[in-house]
Amino acid sequence: MNNLPQKCRSVVGLHFCRKFSCGNVLYQDTAKKTVLYDFHKKHDGKMVDFAGWMMPVQYKALGIKASHHHTRKQASLFDVSHMLQTKIYGKDKESFIESLVVGDIKGLNANSGTLSLLTNENGGILDDLIINKTNEGYLYVVSNAGCSDKIKAHFKDQVQSFKSQGGDVLIEHNDNGLLALQGPAMVDVLQNGMKQKLSELPFMTNVEDIIFGIPNCRVSRCGYTGEDGVEISIPIEKTVEMAEALLENPKVELAGLGARDSLRLEAGLCLYGNDIDESTTPVEASLTWCIGKRRRAEANFPGAEIILKQIKDKPDRRRVGLTISSSIARHGAEVEDEKGTKIGIVTSGCPSPTLSANIAMAYVARKHNKVGKTVLVNIRNKKIPATVTKMPFVPSNYYFVK
Repeated sequence: MNNLPQKCRSVVGLHFCRKFSCGNVLYQDTAKKTVLYDFHKKHDGKMVDFAGWMMPVQYKALGIKASHHHTRKQASLFDVSHMLQTKIYGKDKESFIESLVVGDIKGLNANSGTLSLLTNENGGILDDLIINKTNEGYLYVVSNAGCSDKIKAHFKDQVQSFKSQGGDVLIEHNDNGLLALQGPAMVDVLQNGMKQKLSELPFMTNVEDIIFGIPNCRVSRCGYTGEDGVEISIPIEKTVEMAEALLENPKVELAGLGARDSLRLEAGLCLYGNDIDESTTPVEASLTWCIGKRRRAEANFPGAEIILKQIKDKPDRRRVGLTISSSIARHGAEVEDEKGTKIGIVTSGCPSPTLSANIAMAYVARKHNKVGKTVLVNIRNKKIPATVTKMPFVPSNYYFVK
């Protein structure tokens, strides 16, 4: 990537060109556009091809670093309409989804949700997704844009198999807009526009409400930044109206993929395709907490035998955080011990605007992955010291009812 145009180097940066197929380097004429594409252009969004969608990496008004800081201090509005939204109906909907994921979905309270993992028979992660149980009689699922075709096909095949055994389930994918409002000012911005008291809507709960006069919106208190925030699913024809209503508040700024990536990395959150994929298990990915206690006892999710054995015996490698003394560790950088032996690989890395330090995630061999351990990262053929660090790098600010 050393031949990147100067425009990419100064405006977006090598980190984001590599990750998001910068539009100055590769423009996909076939890339899809969210309902907010013209809205982004109107607000000087710098559009890039990400997971087959043209999305803003940043906006002219704020650079990536400034946008990152604004999210931590006020509130930022992200377009996440490219993500796959699915509703699952039927009297056996919970049994169906539990046949595919590791989480305890039957144990969720109404209008609550959880992060879960779709696994394959080898214990690998097909996708990470948020599963919400709703009062309206369906499961509301949000999964990754880059996995959309794969997950649609997987659901279709599994529904056919489930129904052939007498199960009652129906899958419906929708094209709603999806906006994420993230940051400590979220409540001040949103509360005046909705009936539901946000003080009674803790982290990982959701509700259907009228938002700024727009009916049939589902508000989920969650996000991908480590800050208090919500994701709002909106009828597609009202999405621009909602974005404009939220942006009218002076505490809100638009934010793009660049800030979203550095925020999620500070929060220790995985990016599918980088930090987790079909070759990594929940245990290796340090996501064992996603596996419900009942599910472990029943051992009836895909890959259960392999995953439960790893829980008992410990995996050979594990995802950890790294704080690096100098230089930025990119995806694919090798991690070595003091003898120069490869002991792991970096999956994500960037400068941390909050910490003014370089941080990364890596899979590191068991002997070397304890917090406080010093390892070496091979960055442009230089062995740079790094310290295994507990994640999240920056404390999360999720809201819980006391």
